[in-house]
Amino acid sequence: MRRMDDPLRDRIERYYATVPLLFSDVEDHGPLRLFVRKEPGAPYYGGPGHARPTARGTGRVGAADIARVRARQRELGVPEAFEWLAESAPALRACVEAAGLRVLRRPLMVLPAHHGVPAQPLPDGVTLRTLTADDPALPAALAVPRLAFTDAPKGGPAGNPGNEASAGLMGSPADEAPPAASGERAESVRLARVAAELTRDGTVDAVRPTLRAGHKTLVAAFAPDGTPLATGHYHPAVATTEIGGIGTLPSARRRGLAAAVTAALVTHARAHGIETIFLAYARESVARGYARLGFRPAGTTLLIAGQPARS
Repeated sequence: MRRMDDPLRDRIERYYATVPLLFSDVEDHGPLRLFVRKEPGAPYYGGPGHARPTARGTGRVGAADIARVRARQRELGVPEAFEWLAESAPALRACVEAAGLRVLRRPLMVLPAHHGVPAQPLPDGVTLRTLTADDPALPAALAVPRLAFTDAPKGGPAGNPGNEASAGLMGSPADEAPPAASGERAESVRLARVAAELTRDGTVDAVRPTLRAGHKTLVAAFAPDGTPLATGHYHPAVATTEIGGIGTLPSARRRGLAAAVTAALVTHARAHGIETIFLAYARESVARGYARLGFRPAGTTLLIAGQPARS
């Protein structure tokens, strides 16, 4: 795999350091920076609440620093989560693992500069749209990843928390045959239940202002009856974005919906001035699907520990 050129790595590093600031305040604990969400809800990364090395701290994080941040995270009631680029802080993985946290690898892929992704074919009757803050389908659309990732195969997004970009991407093991009609009815009930839960717990209300401000773009594929079947999102910052949360309901897999949502997100991002578009993956089968859309290995790996699935 090729080495990622420094300008690209710098752009991605700057993105990871900047985009949480749209949703959080910061606390610096020596060489580590902890993002502390401004308001309740989960507009970004399920928090945020994760820590990453500061620009000057990549080579000097020690056990005491990690322990201090974890204590603060426990005090805040957020996951004891860390993330960083492997190449930027090569010694950090051993320190985090020595503290008893499991570190997961998420290789990155990037879309070549100025490249788009052609619109992908949709099944008859299925439509795509970018959701607004007041879209009545917003609660159900936000519920789709919960069902998609929960039902992913072992070793997929549900088994590996973090920023896995897709459950149900074309060609992935998650593309098992759709369930029978009785399973689809049960799935509809679950989708409605989760949507109601996200409304009650304030998640939907927390997401609305981020959509209005343009800090989050959410695209969904809808069945003819208005049920969201697949969703994905991106959060733009410094002319860069990471596409994530591409999830398809189990009953709607193997129909190309994840590819269609990804293509729509890329088109939207390019139209809004995003120059660098990248994503992360956990399984090679998922990477092959993104490669068919034009994404290429970025030559670097995101490392995460204790990070909940991004939402």
